[in-house]
Amino acid sequence: MIVNMIAWLADPAHWRGPEGVPAQMLLHLYYCVLSVGVAVVIAVPLGLYIGHTGRGGVFVVGVSNAMRALPTLGLVTALVMFLGLGVVPALAGLVILAVPAVLSGTHAGVRSVPTEAVDAARGMGMTPWQRLWQVELPNALPLLIGGVRSAMLQVVATAAVAAYVGLGGLGRILLGGLAVGEYDQMAVAALLIALLAVFLDGVLAALSRWVVPRGLVLANTATHDGS
Repeated sequence: MIVNMIAWLADPAHWRGPEGVPAQMLLHLYYCVLSVGVAVVIAVPLGLYIGHTGRGGVFVVGVSNAMRALPTLGLVTALVMFLGLGVVPALAGLVILAVPAVLSGTHAGVRSVPTEAVDAARGMGMTPWQRLWQVELPNALPLLIGGVRSAMLQVVATAAVAAYVGLGGLGRILLGGLAVGEYDQMAVAALLIALLAVFLDGVLAALSRWVVPRGLVLANTATHDGS
């Protein structure tokens, strides 16, 4: 199998044109980044609101977590039945898949902010808006980005399923191999999907180290060492 996979990857025909590996890899990457980006736009403001105010948190997060049990292929198929074939139904399914992890991470991040820090900010005369942006959000960033990383990994793995309804990406290579019984092609596609997931997770991990305040990182490290 490994020899056949290497032979498949060494074939120049698989690296050229719109159906080649580079084109489909970029398309897969585009779908994943777009889906998670839309999910962030939807879920982060909502998570910040319910985390900051405490209103509706149990209900919203509970419903969001229940959405994780939805079968992605069934959801995408249902959306295709209502919206027709195309990119929109598949991407909508991926967005719905990504929202729960981002929402839960954002909400948990805000709720985990030490009460002492919030009380100190209130005592300094900060408005609720200032407390949210200057105290709660910076402290919530590790869990927030953790939610985004989790969502991205789920979407990268699941985007291949959307090829059933005409979406491109690495799923097309995977299903193309399945259609003709080329198991080496299927294994290569699965390997490329895994490598893409590792790459994107590494990018988000680097982003986390860049945006999380240095003092917060040191404080968390000291807390863990002390425990």
